Amino acid sequence: MDKKTMSQMIKEIYSSLSPGQRKAAEFIMEHADEAVLLTAFQVGRNAGVSETTVIRLAYALGFSGYSQMQERIRKEWLAGKQRDYIENDSVIENVEKENLFKRVIDQERKLLRQLLDQVDEREVWEAIDALIQADRVYIGGFGSSFAAAYWFYYTLKQMRGNVYISDPQGFLPEDVCDLTEQSAVIIFSFPRYRKEALKLASIAERQGSRIVAITDRQLSPIGQMSAVTLTTDELMDSGHHSIASVISLLEVMIAGIEERDYEKIAKRQQELEVLYAEQELFFE
Repeated sequence: MDKKTMSQMIKEIYSSLSPGQRKAAEFIMEHADEAVLLTAFQVGRNAGVSETTVIRLAYALGFSGYSQMQERIRKEWLAGKQRDYIENDSVIENVEKENLFKRVIDQERKLLRQLLDQVDEREVWEAIDALIQADRVYIGGFGSSFAAAYWFYYTLKQMRGNVYISDPQGFLPEDVCDLTEQSAVIIFSFPRYRKEALKLASIAERQGSRIVAITDRQLSPIGQMSAVTLTTDELMDSGHHSIASVISLLEVMIAGIEERDYEKIAKRQQELEVLYAEQELFFE
């Protein structure tokens, strides 16, 4: 239990929680800075549930009581603040005069450091194995999430066959009707969340396919439905969502696929190079 974050613990049992317990869990995740100081009664009042419901949530998560759960929340919150302090310690004293480029790059650096701290290696390898073993891979990304989805699609297609992608506005039933229990469906979903992502997940779930979510937090709409959920901004409270952290996570997955399926990938890339040369696609 100690190796999991509160959000991961909540996600694992979220579907079995009562509506009241879900409200309490969502309040704690969204207002950790308040929850570290509030009693069970006060958390319940703010979440619109009873004190008993909050205590039952603690039991459901495997804690001995509310006090132990609150201590866990406090440790995670303090760890996040400590990281912020370390990152900000070397920032220029006068923030208003700080160079724009430095400010943006510092923010991205914080996100990447946080990604390293929060990533669950077991889930990353589980996603990698699903992509290697799948008979076909369908990638869904809608609206602004399509950019990262397409990058992953293009890169993965260099490594294996039977890789398909949605378009930014939706997907065709003909493209997903052949999904099977041996298929993998990768769904990108970042704020503002598009309903098409849930529709695709529902179809994939109905057909028994393995669903991997690439999203910002465990309790995002698509995160709750997926067998494997890889998150990028779980511990950040700035409201900033970075494409850099998404691509970095995907780079890790690509590296893992290359490591575990090297021979097949090398053969495919040799065949592609012959085709590229025949069609004179690139400057040599």
